[in-house]
Amino acid sequence: MRQSTHDDLQHPRRNLGNRYRTQAQKFVRLAKADPERKDSNLQWAEQNARQALLHDFTDERNWRCLADIKVVLKDNSGLGVVLEDVFTVLGRDTEQFEKLKTLDYLEFGVELLEAAFLRDPLTPEPWWDTLVQRGGGDAQSDAVLLEIAEFADRCRDLDFRDQRANIVYGRRIELLRLQGFEDLFIELSQHLLAHRPSNHELWMQLGRLHERRKEIDSAWSCYAHVQTRMPHLKVRDEFLNRLTEQMDGEEQTPWSGPKLEHRTAFLKQMEQLNKRVRQVAPEPEIEQRSDEKIVESNQDEKRLNSLIESGNISEAFFLARRFVASGESWAESYLEQCRSKM
Repeated sequence: MRQSTHDDLQHPRRNLGNRYRTQAQKFVRLAKADPERKDSNLQWAEQNARQALLHDFTDERNWRCLADIKVVLKDNSGLGVVLEDVFTVLGRDTEQFEKLKTLDYLEFGVELLEAAFLRDPLTPEPWWDTLVQRGGGDAQSDAVLLEIAEFADRCRDLDFRDQRANIVYGRRIELLRLQGFEDLFIELSQHLLAHRPSNHELWMQLGRLHERRKEIDSAWSCYAHVQTRMPHLKVRDEFLNRLTEQMDGEEQTPWSGPKLEHRTAFLKQMEQLNKRVRQVAPEPEIEQRSDEKIVESNQDEKRLNSLIESGNISEAFFLARRFVASGESWAESYLEQCRSKM
């Protein structure tokens, strides 16, 4: 499962991340060697360190590089922002981070960063190794199962709207799937996808797993979502073709998609999962008129507008899809609006 050095060399973003980090370290050395140009070289070092993170946020060395530069610059608040960003990527509870606001980051920040990575490595294989070690070294032990259960409990409550956190945890639960925890993978992937529906790679993995398990309706829902988000990927159509080929020569009614009840229930479930971390927005006020009955679709439209205006795009996306699946053509424009904002 571990990636080889050759794989690392073939990864363009990782390559650029390494290159920018090397440049940042070079400017730090120049700053130490040339006091007259120290400030200028440190500014270049910080800029390159930031670029390294933009290209590869999963390499802990890039975070350490930027944190070390912040210490040299004596930028206490800047180091605090770096740590907050790390905890966002790790999916930590941001309310817990508020307790650290009064900390002297220049004295304890780097130590806190190392403790976070020691407990929660960013790449999946070291993370799994750490989890197994905490469980006593036996991947099948009850202690490891308890660690996995605690990890799952965290996932159910964390905010995964940040793309980086979604990617990091998506890779972790993919590793759990490879270890045989398929049901847990299905459950946790739905949490990640409810918070960030644009993660089409995770939708694909989930669809393939459902297909392999002969869970046709669920597989179709996943593939349909991928094709809705990225129309050039004809995964739903290809799935239907595979089903048709399986039925050739048999006296069966061709399968044409899940029932409406299944599709709307699936989309409603994603809405509910999204609400666990969504931004709180007041319900739209509807004027009460004695001489006029408010049409239900009008209320639904106001609800969609309220969600979009408050920034809850993911929930609005699933709600609009549910309306469209139910035959409400007026919701198609809202679906396109949500898609363009994601």
